[in-house]
Amino acid sequence: MYLTKEIKEDIFKKHGKGANDTGSTEGQIALFTHRINYLTEHLKKNRKDFNTERSLVKLVGKRRSLLDYLMKKDIMRYRAIVKELNLRK
Repeated sequence: MYLTKEIKEDIFKKHGKGANDTGSTEGQIALFTHRINYLTEHLKKNRKDFNTERSLVKLVGKRRSLLDYLMKKDIMRYRAIVKELNLRK
């Protein structure tokens, strides 16, 4: 499995407020980014997997919504997470 408990805890420890803080916006964005990167690699090998493609598009939309929320709420946190995860607008 690509997303073990240890990987998930590490993502939230690194980007969230703690290992158990799964609700923070930065942690959610980091988790979505990890999943998006995994699905992108999967789709490079399996071009006709349309269900995965649809879920990838939905995940990108969710991440975009969270980024927009964070930008409205606190622009400095938004800039920090975008720089840290190498995202582009």
